[in-house]
Amino acid sequence: MKLKKTYMAAALSALLALPALAQVPAPAPKQSRPMLLKGATLHVGNGTVIENAAVGFDNGKITYAGPQNGANLSGYEVVDVTGQHIYPGLIHSNSTLGLNEVESVRATIDWREVGEFNPNVRSIIAYNTDSDIIPTVRTNGVLMTQLTPVGGTISGMSTVVQLDAWNWEDAVVKADEGIHLNWPNMLIETGNSSDEARLKTMAETRKQTLAELTALLRDAAVYKAGQHDSENLKLAAMAGLFDGSKKLYIHADYGKEIIESVNFARQHGVKDIVVVGAGDALAVADFLKANNIAVIYSGVHALPSRAEEDVDMPYKTPYLLHKAGIPFALDYNTSIHGIRNLPFIAGTAAAYGLDKEHALASVTLNAARILGVDKQVGSVEVGKDATLVVSAGDLLDMRTNNVTHAYIQGRNLDLSNKQKYLYEKFDNKYKAQEKSVEPTTSLQP
Repeated sequence: MKLKKTYMAAALSALLALPALAQVPAPAPKQSRPMLLKGATLHVGNGTVIENAAVGFDNGKITYAGPQNGANLSGYEVVDVTGQHIYPGLIHSNSTLGLNEVESVRATIDWREVGEFNPNVRSIIAYNTDSDIIPTVRTNGVLMTQLTPVGGTISGMSTVVQLDAWNWEDAVVKADEGIHLNWPNMLIETGNSSDEARLKTMAETRKQTLAELTALLRDAAVYKAGQHDSENLKLAAMAGLFDGSKKLYIHADYGKEIIESVNFARQHGVKDIVVVGAGDALAVADFLKANNIAVIYSGVHALPSRAEEDVDMPYKTPYLLHKAGIPFALDYNTSIHGIRNLPFIAGTAAAYGLDKEHALASVTLNAARILGVDKQVGSVEVGKDATLVVSAGDLLDMRTNNVTHAYIQGRNLDLSNKQKYLYEKFDNKYKAQEKSVEPTTSLQP
């Protein structure tokens, strides 16, 4: 009987400990009453900074954003954030967050489909809202992302989501907003081999891929025109490329590949093009500007691509893109775990010439414009979603970034996560050990 009681007590203790072990907080409830954040410095996201500001929101929408003395919103619950900073929620472009949980287990990798041409593949239906990584990303102020499939020549369709939802349907901000094309490499890596037959085979493979891509785009244009007898999911998915309702995201780095791919897409009637990666964007800046092409630049925290370039060239590239008049957003495409460092990518750009508010825009309003969601998010303006963060320090500075409040569509987020839990667990452990060690007295001569 005593053993049974002991077992029951242990089981009860385990159940009571479950909340402490929870690593993915439940999504926040819908905003139930109007809120007013007051006293902070407001970074609107469009270059404007307002000292001693206030931001009010109700039913998930921003109702006021301006000087504190101009806010006369009776009935609002006031949150005093004096001395802190209010920012738009950061937006990460070109991400596999929630599509790739454990890389060593094939069953948890949902960012790629088999085959080379998959324009009809929808990344959103594989999105895991219970990913352990999502809460760690939100803690640094990243509240939205673009779910992007990878692999093959045409990977599939991306979707913009907000990072607080019970399921993928609730997470959607803009579904199937673009198709991703991985442009075939012009430069062939030969390693130590000079086998002419091998190089010839690789060149022929590239030629064949381009021919298949040409045929697919032509067929899609015909399908879009209504000249078909049966439904074709691949061709139907591409129809939006020809009327501008979908973007074509071309993943390319080499300058000649960027020019070749953009010209190719234009020749086939594609209306809206974005270059992703864009390592050589500066080398073809005039071409990009002339063709009104936006860029998602992935290489801020990277080594230079050429030996003759300055070692800090990747850090300076955002400033030089801005100076050249190229619209751009920044991403952190090394790994899903690195997405939490998105604000610090912008901070690096600010440290190497880019104005800090323009650096902020590269991960907020500029990203929203490129992804086609700027009417909803990207800046703290009246009428937009109340998707914003409050930081005790500079959000773009690794040393002072300290998000104290975060809201998605007005919902107050729980900012706990696995990493915070583990930090507190072991911090308490070693503090307890320090207290248990009795101080020793030194012997006096």
